[in-house]
Amino acid sequence: MASKSATPSAKNRTLIVVESPSKARTINKYLGDNYTVYASVGHIKDLPKKEIGIDFDNHYEPRYEVIAGKEKVVRQLKKLAGEANEVLIATDPDREGEAIAWHISNEIEFAKKPVYRVLFNEITKNAIIESVNNPKQIDYRLVRSQQTRQGLDKIVGYKISPFLWNVVYRGLSAGRVQSVALRLICERENEIEAFEPQEYWTIYADFTTESGETFRTKLVKVKGKKPEIGSGEQAEAIVSAIRDRLFAVSEIVPKVLQRKQPLPFTTSLLQQAASNQLGFGSKKTMRAAQQLYEGIDLGSEGATGLITYMRTDSTRVSGEAIAQAHDYISQQFGEEYKGFGGQGKAGKNAQDAHEAIRPTSVYRTPESLRKHLSADQFKLYELIWKRFVASMMAPAKIEQTRVDVEDHQKEFVFRATGNKVLFPGFFKVYNDQQELEYEAQKSTRDEVEKEQMVKLPEKLSVEEQLRMSELDRKQSFTRPPARFTEASLVKELDNYGIGRPSTYAAIFSTLQERRYVELQKKKIVPTELGRDVSTILVANFPDLFNVKFTAEMEDELDKVASGDDEYEKVLDSFYRPLETVLSHRKSDPLIPQNREAERCDKCGEGHMIVKWTSSGKFLGCSNYPKCKNIKALATNKAKPKETGVKCPVCGEGHMLLRNGRFGPFLACSNYPKCNTLLNLSKQRHIEPIKTPPFTTDLECPKCGAPMYLRTGKRGLWLGCSKFPKCRGRLSWNSLDEATQTRLEKTMDEHLAAHPSVAITMLDGTPAPMNLPIDDIIIRAEDAGLINAPSEEVESEASA
Repeated sequence: MASKSATPSAKNRTLIVVESPSKARTINKYLGDNYTVYASVGHIKDLPKKEIGIDFDNHYEPRYEVIAGKEKVVRQLKKLAGEANEVLIATDPDREGEAIAWHISNEIEFAKKPVYRVLFNEITKNAIIESVNNPKQIDYRLVRSQQTRQGLDKIVGYKISPFLWNVVYRGLSAGRVQSVALRLICERENEIEAFEPQEYWTIYADFTTESGETFRTKLVKVKGKKPEIGSGEQAEAIVSAIRDRLFAVSEIVPKVLQRKQPLPFTTSLLQQAASNQLGFGSKKTMRAAQQLYEGIDLGSEGATGLITYMRTDSTRVSGEAIAQAHDYISQQFGEEYKGFGGQGKAGKNAQDAHEAIRPTSVYRTPESLRKHLSADQFKLYELIWKRFVASMMAPAKIEQTRVDVEDHQKEFVFRATGNKVLFPGFFKVYNDQQELEYEAQKSTRDEVEKEQMVKLPEKLSVEEQLRMSELDRKQSFTRPPARFTEASLVKELDNYGIGRPSTYAAIFSTLQERRYVELQKKKIVPTELGRDVSTILVANFPDLFNVKFTAEMEDELDKVASGDDEYEKVLDSFYRPLETVLSHRKSDPLIPQNREAERCDKCGEGHMIVKWTSSGKFLGCSNYPKCKNIKALATNKAKPKETGVKCPVCGEGHMLLRNGRFGPFLACSNYPKCNTLLNLSKQRHIEPIKTPPFTTDLECPKCGAPMYLRTGKRGLWLGCSKFPKCRGRLSWNSLDEATQTRLEKTMDEHLAAHPSVAITMLDGTPAPMNLPIDDIIIRAEDAGLINAPSEEVESEASA
């Protein structure tokens, strides 16, 4: 096996460079001593963080620099490349991976060793050996496509964000795709607010057969037309006319429907299904999928990749995988359950570069892997496995029977529809009807509503007399367009051809981090700040933050990748018009909020215009500083949210989610009586309460202040008590043995006096520290620990 020491050697070997250590471990298992596998841990170079990094006077060439903290990785890569016979770069098989491969090849160019590109669509022995035996060259067209996307995003961020700082306040950001997604969310919210509900009534009747079986029907025709009942009075009049009539079965229409098997997952479909069925956010889904792709330790089998590459817009499946699936289906269910593959047409902008997301072996059933997977990994793997197997199965056959019941005067027709499964087909494995109906919907405006199916009587014949046993009328109101969920936002962007599989997860999290949107009972709601930013951006740059334009830019990026367009040409066609618009808007920005500003009631000269600060917005006189008249309007501060987490210190209060200067945190509701705070990680997970440091009698070698003794992952360590003003450290190994022993004993006593504090929910159950706080809040709402925002409830009345 390849060396696993802290300083690996590639002498007289082939060096394989991958992105992640877990992938390196999995690949190491399949290759012998002739290979050394090293992980770059993602990108090694990037455009500078504090400047745009694009040379506008030199064909828009990007200027890259080694990412801070990656210097050691680059040094190690150079050392290993110098020792190796050849280098195979096996970064992820997408444009981002191609760009990383190109950066690595440039850094090791000095070694003058053969450098090749290998692509692993799945991390399995056969796939790895086949790829290693068939190396390719780095595809510079894909590198250029990635650079074009990054260049476009940098231009928007560095040119338009400062415009927002001048108009609104410093620290805001604009994004090429992010701002279009925000526009869609805000426009949907505007539609919801402008919506005027219309009252309508539905009439139902229960009929009983001569044999005593009862079934429910709905009024579908009055005098040959669809009933339009707009008031309770109209409903009452119809009910009165129906009540004493005689009814009989007028028509029974059975028909056999074929429910086609679903497609295997693309990235977009996986994120939507995981959101709808598992309650996973896009980030969480992609994190678990990455782990499944890179490899999971399966005990005696070692690290094994369980799914194919998870960033794909293709539904294509290899012939080998289809054959394996068909063998499995035949063994488990019978030959009649085998289907034709369930592959659909690629979407308008689909690259079709990879297969659909599928298990690397269909014989690794979810149950057989349960003990090796975390709860999230298991749920996602089970979803992918079931979906793939179902996509390879035969369609389901359903007999759908429509029964019409009519009065003797042939004026009123009631209808009932029932289903009977004749052949289950793929339903044997995957039978989430709501998800299938959701995917079939082209619009995201309406909530998925199942057609009501009833259990029809076993024996029913035309002209059979029926007795009406109950007659109901139900009042309802038309509903506004549905707010976006994470799933439906991804669906909307995918429908428009905006963004790519690798970008969906970041869009929503960026909007949330910027406080442009918030999640309310799994629905995305724009904040006041988000709506203001979107209004201003669309008013000033209508052609840029436009759905059609953004989708067309995706086409341009695809043309760069295929060699049909050029990097410089695409950036130039984007940048020059933007600069022209910016030159006008910088000095004269359009602020729709101030179009109808009232005259100042103090000076009478200026107008009371909207002004923003990081804590909210207010009306201020345009004649400032001559006139300092101001009036309060609104606040951007997010309202504290209930989390369902009990205060771990006082035990009386509950933790509220708040936002501060340094981001979100949890604070006790009992403040100021209790000032307990809980920090959140970058993944928004609750961080455990840290043991306070112990103040030692040792002096800081930099400033002379006392040193703190703390415990970390690698044991005890000493840091200056004046941190962050002083960052002095004292090496533990520099202490003599007697001092080490004394401090170890002191620390044991200190830890015993400050035991770890358990963090629990209000019902006493342990808080799920492995979940983001947003998911914890949703669980607490579902469990009834905290109140969720109320939803509209339809009222019913019965006659």
